[in-house]
Amino acid sequence: MKAMLSKEVGGPETLVLEEMPTPEAKKGHVVIRVHAAGVNFPDTLIIRDMYQMKPPRPFAPGGEIAGEIEAVGEGVKGLSVGDRVLGMVGFGGFATHVAAEASRVIKIPDAMPYDEAACFILTYGTSHHALKDRANIQPGESLLILGAAGGVGAAAIELGKAAGAKVIAAVSSEEKAQFCRDLGADETIIYSCDMSDRAVQKEFSNEIKKLSGGEGVDVVYDAVGGDYAEPAVRALAWKGRFLVVGFPAGIPKIPLNLTLLKGCQIVGVFWGAHTLREPAMHAENLGDLFRMYGEGKVKPRISASYPLAQAGDALKLLSDRKVLGKVVVTMP
Repeated sequence: MKAMLSKEVGGPETLVLEEMPTPEAKKGHVVIRVHAAGVNFPDTLIIRDMYQMKPPRPFAPGGEIAGEIEAVGEGVKGLSVGDRVLGMVGFGGFATHVAAEASRVIKIPDAMPYDEAACFILTYGTSHHALKDRANIQPGESLLILGAAGGVGAAAIELGKAAGAKVIAAVSSEEKAQFCRDLGADETIIYSCDMSDRAVQKEFSNEIKKLSGGEGVDVVYDAVGGDYAEPAVRALAWKGRFLVVGFPAGIPKIPLNLTLLKGCQIVGVFWGAHTLREPAMHAENLGDLFRMYGEGKVKPRISASYPLAQAGDALKLLSDRKVLGKVVVTMP
């Protein structure tokens, strides 16, 4: 098999394409012939040893894949050779074959293309868990999404609209704003790429409040972090919920007196841990997502596709925050 390997700590330019032995289907595992792999922000971190998971080298990044089962290990039930599946593998997905725990593999509908399947569960799973389980968002509430043109942000737009919320998409360019409007966002804000100035932060907060009707937003979905977080918290309505999703702009420091003054909540969203700790709820959410996909309410927006040999370019595109929706790596 071929795999795009991280053999040393570094950025996308350090990845190398090499031949490796095809894995065997051990007990409780299946071997998947990978057709497509989703590209996600954790993939940019894991090769730099900046992610929670630090696999021994050499390893291939790529935590989200779709393909067909080629071999089934002992004790596996409900999965067969030839099944079309997606898998959450953590790493190893930038390869033509991957061995995956059967419990992390899900059959996909016949009508679902492999590239969409490879870009589905992590972004939509994260955003659905955030809005449904952590924020308990209700019809008629207002939702601000920071980094709304990215993978999880785009998913949050669709899921927010499906939940009946008014969606305000905050992005860094007009191109991204138009992308979000095309997805269904009710309002858009183009924020400054430098939010370190207090006056700029205050202007951002005021714009959020204005678009939400003056009282502030009910829910903030923060997939950006850094200096964007505090002005968003300041723009929360009474008893608002601030969802902590990611930190590509850095880990923010929030004055906790704001939570007292607004009666608001700062809520962590750790979808990966949720899937392991609350499997019944996760299974219910998966059912929701596949139903909404079948109804056309959600659909991964793939803006770029790269062959396996150019997986480093796909990661660089994501690192540079130039992605609209999702990027996928396809296998030969």
